[in-house]
Amino acid sequence: MSRADELAANLLAVRRRIDAACEAAGREAGDVTLTVVTKFFPASDVRILADLGVGDVGENRHQEAAAKAAECADLPLRWHFIGGLQSNKAAAVASYSDVVESLDRPKLVSGLQRGAHDRGHGLDVLLQVSLDPPGAEHRAGAEPAALPDLAAAVEASGSLRLRGLMAVAPLGEDPDTAFARLATIRAEFLADHPEATDLSAGMSQDLEAAIRHGATRVRVGSAVLGPRPSVQ
Repeated sequence: MSRADELAANLLAVRRRIDAACEAAGREAGDVTLTVVTKFFPASDVRILADLGVGDVGENRHQEAAAKAAECADLPLRWHFIGGLQSNKAAAVASYSDVVESLDRPKLVSGLQRGAHDRGHGLDVLLQVSLDPPGAEHRAGAEPAALPDLAAAVEASGSLRLRGLMAVAPLGEDPDTAFARLATIRAEFLADHPEATDLSAGMSQDLEAAIRHGATRVRVGSAVLGPRPSVQ
């Protein structure tokens, strides 16, 4: 089987999972967009995915993302930066990203704004919210109580467009429980920011649970591309 055939088969299987999850949740299939996470995979795979109709790709390491975006600049893709973001890299990330999904603290706003301004167009951002319990050694993400101030900083920036929220289910927790908590956080957030309707949640192993609780975007890597290469 060629690499193109392999990716086509995997992509079809993931899209069928998304459609089935939407149907089970009483939602339209078009309610949920797929972002294929291509970290550690070559630009040649990105080109195959584009040929297969993928329009959104995600990366979480700046150096790899910048190189891959430059190599694939001729393709009609939306590049999502989904990894932890350092303040000294924020402007550089904004220079090639169309969406930054991992904005989790106000000090990142000025760098993202500067990079978007220099590029000459606005940048869509999602606020990454932590779903971990207090005191946990949690992944990146703002505490839910910090979202109002973070949203205010984005809205005051000028070049950044607040589109919604992003979250990752904590390791070791039932994704249904975590994403139910996210749905409550999102409802409160939408009351103050009704236009920020995007919800990026769910990955290869838990996309069904995320869709059940309102995700509008899922981020899938291994289910489409296979196991990560051993040399990274």
